[in-house]
Amino acid sequence: MKMMGESWAELGSRIAGLMFVWATIQQFFPHQLRVYLDKLSNKLLGIVYPFVQITVHEYTGGRRNEVYAAIESYLGAKSTAQARRLKADMVKNSKSFVLSLDKSEEVTDEFRGVKLWWVLKESVRSATTFSLYRSAPDERKYYTLSFHRKNRDIVAGAYLSYVMEEGKALELKNRQRKLYTNKPNDSWGWEGKHLWNHIVFEHPASFRTLAMDPKKKQEIIDDLIAFGKSKEYYAKVGKAWKRGYLLYGPPGTGKSTMIAAMANFLNYDVYDLELTSVKNNSDLRKLLVDTSSKSIIVIEDIDCSLDLTGTRKKKKKGKSGEEEQNDPLEAKEENEGEDGSKVTLSGLLNFIDGIWSACGPERIIIFTTNHKEKLDPALIRRGRMDMHIEMSYCKFEAFKVLAKNYLDVDSHPLFETVGRLLEETSMSPCDVAENLIPKTASKEVETCLNNLVEALNKAKETARLNAEKEAKTKKVSARRYSRWMKMIGKLRRKNED
Repeated sequence: MKMMGESWAELGSRIAGLMFVWATIQQFFPHQLRVYLDKLSNKLLGIVYPFVQITVHEYTGGRRNEVYAAIESYLGAKSTAQARRLKADMVKNSKSFVLSLDKSEEVTDEFRGVKLWWVLKESVRSATTFSLYRSAPDERKYYTLSFHRKNRDIVAGAYLSYVMEEGKALELKNRQRKLYTNKPNDSWGWEGKHLWNHIVFEHPASFRTLAMDPKKKQEIIDDLIAFGKSKEYYAKVGKAWKRGYLLYGPPGTGKSTMIAAMANFLNYDVYDLELTSVKNNSDLRKLLVDTSSKSIIVIEDIDCSLDLTGTRKKKKKGKSGEEEQNDPLEAKEENEGEDGSKVTLSGLLNFIDGIWSACGPERIIIFTTNHKEKLDPALIRRGRMDMHIEMSYCKFEAFKVLAKNYLDVDSHPLFETVGRLLEETSMSPCDVAENLIPKTASKEVETCLNNLVEALNKAKETARLNAEKEAKTKKVSARRYSRWMKMIGKLRRKNED
């Protein structure tokens, strides 16, 4: 037997064909007679086929339809009990899976006494069809919802709102967080579809294990909590619901680990944006639009990604001979390279807090850099990068966190020596952690701490030698400069004579 939804769909298709023929014949009738016949035919159609159908496609405007995703999650629970064919997807960091409706399967639902039918379908593109878009998909999925026309108001209002609310709640519950990276432009698919590659995000970092000053760490946690609860506040003040963080400091100080800890704390996806593979500002906007809410957009080493530092063109002289102040955004656009990416500073600023930045709620944008002083001030001002977080060299409080993580100790007689050496020299948390990792199965605490003390002493001695060498170099340079100046003075006096 054919399923109820398919039977009604087939009948509706045949009636639609008859209606098309009837409409063609009507062209030869007088206007008043056509109006009368239209009313009569609609009444007859309502008697024969009193059902309404709503279609929800998986992709609209080149991006995945959020309504489709919510329906898919909502029908997952329904399909488990009713459908004969199901598909399984991994969730919860690959530790469990969720079932959903397979194609051509029908699920019956009921809401306030109203009976409804859901069917998942696919339209197959003909092999002879020519597409102007690259990599046009052979199959396009969509859901159809069928119901009696007398229930139109209930379905279009309360029921669809209920499905969206329940679907999003289930989607968040079963959500498998992902790490995205943008594809090169020449590999983008049909109508801009598939702009990002992704893998499951399973980084174990957390604020508990993050080696950082506890007060600074708590300040960041409080800021993240406040951001997550500020939807109404951002709407009240008329700002897009987003926040920017600038992480800066020497290599190995935990900037990437901080991003992972933020993502795990908020349960957000991470989009790792590689600017050098983005052709222009227009493609940058497409990538932004294709990101989801509850996500962190990361541009690491922003000072190395593109020519977006604070250097300016030399000032032009106007007709009066006075120097004209260049517009920094114009200067950047004039300096955009002929090869590779042509993303400009103005394009990136629009990406951060322009009109396009409001295309989706609850987003965090993070820049990382080893050299904050090289960045253009316009890029990192408050309102764009709202919070500047310095990731510094390891100090004693951060060391205690690492000792607890790696050696499971809270105190030791060598802690005092380590604390003194950390104040006297600079060592990144990454290097400290490397010295604390047990190199044998015995995991002797004292051996690991002694290794760290030895490494700190070596770093201290190296820093002392480098400082002496630098001082000597400066002294030699000063003597040479003094000799040159004396020679120049003698030559000037000789010429004057």
